[in-house]
Amino acid sequence: MANAAEHSTADGHAGVIDGAGRLGAARLLLWALAGALAVRQAAAVLRVPPAEWLGGLHLPGSGGFGGSGGGYGGFGGAVASLYDTGQFAGTPFAGLVLKPLAGLASPSLEVAWTCVTLLSVAAIGLVAARALPDPVPRRTALLAAPALTALMMVSLPVREAASPGRTAVVPVLLVLLAALRVPGDRPAGLLVGLAAALQPALLLFAPLLWLTGRRPAARTAAAAFAAVTALSWAAKPRDSWTYWVHHLAGTGLGGAPDGLANQSVHGALLRLGLTGPVEVLLYAALAGLIVWLGLRRAVRYARDGQLLLAVALTGCVAVAVSPVGWRHQLLWVLLAVAGKTGKRAADRRVWPVAVILAVTLPSAVLLPNLGALAPVRDNVLLLTAVAAACAVPFLARSSPYWRDPVPTDYGRPAQARWSRVPLLPFWRRVLSRPNLLLELLLIRVGYSLYSHIRAAAPASRSLAEGNGGQILGIERALGLDIEHAVNHAVVATPWLEAFFDFYYTSFHFVVPLTILAVLYWRRPGDYRWARASLGLATVLALAGFWLYPLAPPRLMPGLGFVDTVHGPQDLANPSYGAMTAISNQYAAMPSLHFGWSLWCGIVIVVLAPKGWQKLLGALHPLITVCAIVATANHWVLDAVGGAAVVTAGFGLVHVLSGPRGLRTSLPAQRADADGTEAEAEAEAEAASAAPAPGAPPAALPVPARHS
Repeated sequence: MANAAEHSTADGHAGVIDGAGRLGAARLLLWALAGALAVRQAAAVLRVPPAEWLGGLHLPGSGGFGGSGGGYGGFGGAVASLYDTGQFAGTPFAGLVLKPLAGLASPSLEVAWTCVTLLSVAAIGLVAARALPDPVPRRTALLAAPALTALMMVSLPVREAASPGRTAVVPVLLVLLAALRVPGDRPAGLLVGLAAALQPALLLFAPLLWLTGRRPAARTAAAAFAAVTALSWAAKPRDSWTYWVHHLAGTGLGGAPDGLANQSVHGALLRLGLTGPVEVLLYAALAGLIVWLGLRRAVRYARDGQLLLAVALTGCVAVAVSPVGWRHQLLWVLLAVAGKTGKRAADRRVWPVAVILAVTLPSAVLLPNLGALAPVRDNVLLLTAVAAACAVPFLARSSPYWRDPVPTDYGRPAQARWSRVPLLPFWRRVLSRPNLLLELLLIRVGYSLYSHIRAAAPASRSLAEGNGGQILGIERALGLDIEHAVNHAVVATPWLEAFFDFYYTSFHFVVPLTILAVLYWRRPGDYRWARASLGLATVLALAGFWLYPLAPPRLMPGLGFVDTVHGPQDLANPSYGAMTAISNQYAAMPSLHFGWSLWCGIVIVVLAPKGWQKLLGALHPLITVCAIVATANHWVLDAVGGAAVVTAGFGLVHVLSGPRGLRTSLPAQRADADGTEAEAEAEAEAASAAPAPGAPPAALPVPARHS
């Protein structure tokens, strides 16, 4: 027994060491990734010629360069005021600080500026990671800083903040240091005052300090801001009048107030067409409401011990209610991932994923280009910031779900189908319904990436037509070259031509999305299986588009096909292959029109409870293959390729997760039977309830270094 205990202890110690080693390796890899992204960002900035980059400061004396032979002489084209060009959007204090840099006509300034900006981003990541609310799991404590730094490096705010003259990263670092790291009230207040002097809306942190018990710091912040602003008035009275009075807090400087770069409530109202007193009154009312709700929530989370979340929410409020809130000032949104949301473990990913997508991807990727969605698409960052500040229900540390969320219902691992191809350990069978918002986000982003990759696939007309000739030759050898006869027979029958044209253009997306929606609501376990097979088949099809660009029959000159969907085309035009920006015309092999319809048919036949439903499911791919051939949009062998990738998609899911029908838990069976998870979740919640942690502190504590 003693030997067994010693052996067990040794094994446990070895497991701890192995776990620590893996975490250390992961941490190094994440820091390496963050470093590589920083180098990439620096390279993008440093590709700009030094003369053009320094001129981008738009400060007096920085208008141009003299000299010859690559040297840098004196500046020319100087302007008398910071704001004469209308391109500098900083405060007079920022101009006062930056103006001496304009006289340093050296490429080293470009390098130094870029390095300081990127090092400030890394410092923000370190400070924010050390401010996560206790208890912090070891994995999170080790990986949070490099992961957050890497995300910031690819975020839209940091990518835009690296431009000359933009100091948005520095105020964020100053506020984080003041609220989270600096122990004294006066030094902390001084840092907040300096940050507000660079970005006036950040003076909103003074009320946060006041309401959370740090009143000396709040008074110092207000005094420091007033002193620095008065100094700027004394040194630059004309510029100060221009910034504070003529352009209220910089509105209209650096860009049009209704431009997409202005992600504030004021900018959103202007983009909606509101102007004059109506817009001003509505802006004032909305700004007051956001400040009241946001500060109230920030104070509550600060007293709950979630200091980082409180700071992030206040920053989101400050930028949203500012007359001008530029995209490069919205790094606060990314810091709001510190908050936990959702009772279920499966829901914990929704808020972080939504934030990361909003701050790293263009809005056109997140939402389709529809007129009805323009108000949302044009204000994605603003809406995310307002949602974080006023609406997202972050958990309190006293919640029983803070430590122990409702666990995800996993099925028992299935046996490997082939001994040489074992099931992947991370691909676990999930029996519960996934979060709807997360699914919609991933489906939209996945389809957008699919569209971009498909459009970027090789589109050489000569290569595509050569491959089209190969396909036609193979079909003739096999006796499958029926496209021309079918196409002309349909053209000779107008009602049949209209039917196939409608079917081709209407059912490609509607039917798969409808099936996914029904499965999500009625059969969540099968939804995951079906969704994964469709996604894998689509990824395999992308490989086909890249490896084998193919001209469809309607784009083969001299063969006499009629394009019934798009109308007559000028095939003699050499640039015809790039005739449309919607999609790659030569992404035809394999045919996803047929592949997706075949996926629909298989899913319906397997899962539909009634015979007539199975019959309709079987007819859908049959009608689709007739439509793609009749409209001259695909060869018969394209449909064979579509069937191959769909078969491979189903096969991969079968190999990865085992047979579809495996069921192991009674709650999951009930969920599949009646289409709900209420009883399963009730049992899981009762099993996972845990005593609440200690009461939250009554006031915002003076930050201290973690032990």
